[in-house]
Amino acid sequence: MPLYMLLCTDKPGALETRKANRAAHLDYAERTGCVVLGGPLLDDAGEMAGSLIIVEAPDIASARAWSAADPYAQAGLFEDVRVQEWKRVVG
Repeated sequence: MPLYMLLCTDKPGALETRKANRAAHLDYAERTGCVVLGGPLLDDAGEMAGSLIIVEAPDIASARAWSAADPYAQAGLFEDVRVQEWKRVVG
């Protein structure tokens, strides 16, 4: 099954929104079972400021639907979300 990269940038000043929805986001990732790997992007101060997530999905529409249903997205955390097919070469 293809892999898709979700590169998500938080809205400025949205750290509290991220923290408030983190448990629901992690539960969603676990429950849906399509996340291959993921984690927060950090700003210069070491604070969470976005996400990089690799999901396994049948097509890009499914990857976008997964992203849109993520509790972080539902809470309005992201300023920008880029979804693109990704090919694993190393690792």
